[in-house]
Amino acid sequence: MDTFPTVVAVGIGAAGVIDDATGTVLAATDAITDWPGTPIAEALTQALGLPVVVDNDVNAHAVGEAWLGAGRGAGNVLMVAIGTGVGGALVLDGQPLHGAHHVAGEIGHAPARGAEHLACGCGRTGHLEAIASGPGLLRHYHSVGGDVAVGDTREVVERARAGDPVALRAVREAASALGTCVAGFIMLSDPDVVVVGGGLAEAGDVWWEPMEAALRSELIDIVGQVPLRPAELGGAAALVGAAHRAWRATPAWSVREPAS
Repeated sequence: MDTFPTVVAVGIGAAGVIDDATGTVLAATDAITDWPGTPIAEALTQALGLPVVVDNDVNAHAVGEAWLGAGRGAGNVLMVAIGTGVGGALVLDGQPLHGAHHVAGEIGHAPARGAEHLACGCGRTGHLEAIASGPGLLRHYHSVGGDVAVGDTREVVERARAGDPVALRAVREAASALGTCVAGFIMLSDPDVVVVGGGLAEAGDVWWEPMEAALRSELIDIVGQVPLRPAELGGAAALVGAAHRAWRATPAWSVREPAS
């Protein structure tokens, strides 16, 4: 009969601004009702009787990619995740940077060129997430004259691939807005590698090429060729990263790092 290793800790990657020291949700958009203030770690520790480590889901995603994915072997990894929202994280020697208010790497709420006419989920206008996320791209497509009957970002991307001029414009402008903002984060953090993941990162050349072109055009020569890689672990990245964060919080970490 197969035997399973003993569970020594639990790692969680959660949406919102997370206090990683207490495992509590500090802030969140209205995507999850009454989420701020939720003591995730405390509640699960009581239920499971195990140590629980909680971090932001993009931080967990980034740690997974830095450990076993597209950023493996690099000391400084900048992660950008583009899907229903826009998230970012910086991993230094296997540990995510949190900042004084636990929002380090929150690229989605950076001001973005071309997003001035679009509302962000945080209630403000002009943020990167308002134009570069999946829902943001769809709203931008409608705002520049796209077919109002189109209600799915994937259809906008398919129309762009087929050469529809309005869809092409929307995709290129959204991707370029992302590339420009990421360039600023590269100049701030000087990473060894930039990993880009999430649903839109899988849209192909119609999205990737304008994103990378905008990014490269903003960088000075010394960092101009920083590796830009698609994420490798898919949906498993956050699980891998959360597990890694939990392992590092146990006494066993000082004995040996888990095998890759």
